[in-house]
Amino acid sequence: MASMIPPPGMTAARHIAIREAWLDQHQEPILDPALPIIDPHHHIWDQSDQRYLLPELLADTDTGHDIRATVFIQCGSQYDMAEAPERRPLGETRFMTRVAEAAEGGRTRACAGIVGLVDLTLGDRVTPLLEEHVAIAGGRFRGVRNRTAWDASPLVRSNLESPPPGPLPLPALREGARRLAAMGLTLDVWAYHPQLPQVLEVARAVPELTLIVDHCGGPVGVGPYRHDEVFATWHAAIKALAACPNVMMKLGGLAMEVGGYKFHEAALPPSSEALAMAWRPTIEACIEAFGAGRCMFESNFPVDKGMCSYPVLWNAFKRLAAGASASERTALFSGTAARVYRLTI
Repeated sequence: MASMIPPPGMTAARHIAIREAWLDQHQEPILDPALPIIDPHHHIWDQSDQRYLLPELLADTDTGHDIRATVFIQCGSQYDMAEAPERRPLGETRFMTRVAEAAEGGRTRACAGIVGLVDLTLGDRVTPLLEEHVAIAGGRFRGVRNRTAWDASPLVRSNLESPPPGPLPLPALREGARRLAAMGLTLDVWAYHPQLPQVLEVARAVPELTLIVDHCGGPVGVGPYRHDEVFATWHAAIKALAACPNVMMKLGGLAMEVGGYKFHEAALPPSSEALAMAWRPTIEACIEAFGAGRCMFESNFPVDKGMCSYPVLWNAFKRLAAGASASERTALFSGTAARVYRLTI
């Protein structure tokens, strides 16, 4: 078993450590500042070595881009440890609802959508737990994400806590997903690229479910994986997923350590041009497969903040979408997220 001690420069949760002074070394003008944006994927937490709560989120969203609303995605934050294990994530939904209430009336409607955690393998207990999350969130609960990212290599980790190889292949998860779909809720899935055939089976088994693939389908670039070697396998899996009309794609998450990019090791932080150049093959392949109407750019902050700043990240996305039509840009930056997560801007 690999050591659970994070490498130097990583947080205890195995994310690249954020260095504000390093990020501040590169500033650039905001591109197309009037373009409305929904950030459909970020986290909020207060960890022993990293604080990212509403003030930190709003400090990032208020850096020049027109961030109208955001969607919080489960991350094991603020669990109620006095409860039974399956009920502990209710604490996260409760806390994020308070965060959303505190942000109401501001420039950015933070946590306008909340994606929490309900273990979809719980059988009959799935529906009442979902109903509790919905009731707590006051109209903001949009879906769930289970812990699913796993690889046999101990070098492929995006969190200190790694689940067993399940639960994507389990019949119980598919039954839970059917109950999720029956309530009009979505399923976010964070999986590494070798797991995408398992994601495809879930999408095919529950066609009534809106399934959202996080972080470009998790192309891995560390451990036994290299970008140029895995691209063809990843690309084939992405095209297979795109054949399922109930599957959506989030464009982002490429600044995690597991992706294999090394911008955080340089003396200066990356420019948006450098990010766009590195990520273009992946992003363009996703948009070509799914179409702009089923894709949405995401920040994945604060996880991706270890490698780039918020304004530079969104500048990179705008560069990547420079050749898109006006309607496609609207879809990529706000329209798809608004439709999928039932938000208004």
